[in-house]
Amino acid sequence: MTRTLRGTEVDPPPEKPPARTGRGARLRYRLGVARREPTLFLGIGLVLVLLYLVIAPLVSIISDGFAVHFGDDFKAGQPVGALTGYYLWRVFRSPVSTELFWQPLVNTLIVAVGVTAVALVLGGFAAFLLTRTDVKGRKALANALVVPYMLPSWTFALAWLALFKNGRSGGQVGLLQAWGVNTPDWLAYGAVPIVICLGLHYFPFVLLLFGNALRRLDAQLEDSARILGASRGTVLRRITLPLMLPSLSSSTLLVFGRILGTFGTPYILGLPVDFNLLSTSLFSAVRSGQQGVTAVLATVIVMIGVAMVLFDARLVRQTRRFVTVGAKGAMERTIALGRWAGLAATGAWTLFALSVVVPVATLALTTVTITPGVFSADNFTLAFWTAEHLPGAPGFPHGVLRGTELWSAAWNSVRIVGMAALICGLAGLLIGYVVVRADRSPIAKVLRQVSFLPYLVPGIAFAAAFLSLFAVQRGPIPALYGSIALLVVTLAVTHLPYSSRSGISAMTQLGREPEEAAQMAGARWLTRIRRVVVPIQRGPLITGIVLPFVSGIKELSIVIMLTTGGTQLLTTLSINLVDYAYAQMANAVILIIAVLSFTITYLTQRLTRTSLASGLGG
Repeated sequence: MTRTLRGTEVDPPPEKPPARTGRGARLRYRLGVARREPTLFLGIGLVLVLLYLVIAPLVSIISDGFAVHFGDDFKAGQPVGALTGYYLWRVFRSPVSTELFWQPLVNTLIVAVGVTAVALVLGGFAAFLLTRTDVKGRKALANALVVPYMLPSWTFALAWLALFKNGRSGGQVGLLQAWGVNTPDWLAYGAVPIVICLGLHYFPFVLLLFGNALRRLDAQLEDSARILGASRGTVLRRITLPLMLPSLSSSTLLVFGRILGTFGTPYILGLPVDFNLLSTSLFSAVRSGQQGVTAVLATVIVMIGVAMVLFDARLVRQTRRFVTVGAKGAMERTIALGRWAGLAATGAWTLFALSVVVPVATLALTTVTITPGVFSADNFTLAFWTAEHLPGAPGFPHGVLRGTELWSAAWNSVRIVGMAALICGLAGLLIGYVVVRADRSPIAKVLRQVSFLPYLVPGIAFAAAFLSLFAVQRGPIPALYGSIALLVVTLAVTHLPYSSRSGISAMTQLGREPEEAAQMAGARWLTRIRRVVVPIQRGPLITGIVLPFVSGIKELSIVIMLTTGGTQLLTTLSINLVDYAYAQMANAVILIIAVLSFTITYLTQRLTRTSLASGLGG
């Protein structure tokens, strides 16, 4: 019978099965237990869903590289669907392989090494300054220097063009060219600006990783070396840097790996001089309908990304060699900068100005001026924001705040990213529940690994994999290309690792006692989840929803190949305006995205009482 406990429907515990019972009775008993404690069955369902949404796309994109596609049967000399090595030959050995793969690979390595070096130098300098010195305003600096990571990565690229663009790519020139300073191609486009722009975007990533490791370093070890007569340089070389090696290696590999999936900046700054990275070469293959070539390039990017993260995981496992044990915990000492304090603070705030103030101010200036570099009163205008009609702009004949394009893209971004974030948060909590409650079962182990797998795959490669699987109907699943459902699922799956790890961490800290008390009172499983688990885990659940939303609202690499005219997002609208050479409107849209991203991040930190710069700056 069903009883009532404070208005909640509950079930009595199942009776124990008789000592001697038939197969049917045992099955009914197990089903009764499963109805009241369905953790294992929930885990099986989650594993099946993730196998289809995570493993199947990767299998599909890999298999596409070995099957002849429609339209390539004559070139491959085999019928459509036949097993072939043609695409491998085309990417790696054909006359066009240099353009398709080898040169983009070299360019990717050059950019990745350069960006990593810039990010390590800037991030390492900022981390040391904030954690080991008495520089003034450490807390304010700690919060200010993580702002570049909140901005879309190609914000810096658009600002760079606004400053350094020459006449090579058409449209209006940059400020320097307008002032009579001729900017060479190597400065306006290509490797140099890409490295600088991405370095300014990723250095906060190094700051957070390296800074937290520096903060945990026991200063007594350095003091002991100084007492024994070691110079400050010797202490840095023989004590500090070796202990920081795991964090330094992890920062290097993770930044290096993220470059593989970065699209916006290489596309904007590399396209005018045909400077392709693997990500832009992959996008070109998709846009030109080369499905087999797309599959091979995506597979290579996936393999490199997986190798990077697995190597990082191995380094993390080896960090036990660097563990230091103190008697009463680590001591933290700050270095008195003395007469250098002002110079150090100036350097830190200059870094903030170059990475945030200058790019944002430059973009804002371009949106209110007709001709770059002219500061007369008649050159300032709000037409690019509010005009009902803009002459000479047939593709976007009005200001960004007029018409329906911006509002439609904004609504699409909010609802699509919002649905994906909601799925992420709920799925992350359920994954955490199953992994922790059934921690010794094979299902829990598989679920933990599969839910983390999307982190290993660069975003643009994962988007290509989803395009391969869902572009055509497969069994009962219809073709989803161009639909909102495909964007929601792709964004949810690619951001699932963050939500699942948040859910696992939160459930690990929640003991079984509250749920067991409700179970002993006869509460059903759904009731326990709704009335016990969710209220207690409200904070992690909110974090698991809001953080994917913040990340998704400025996402480009994942969605660039999946959107159509009816599913335009703010990020793709900005890139499309760049393609049309409508620089002022593109910059206006990117400013809207930046303000939206910063506002949501700020509100999230206030709501969850957390901070990206937690622990830095005192």
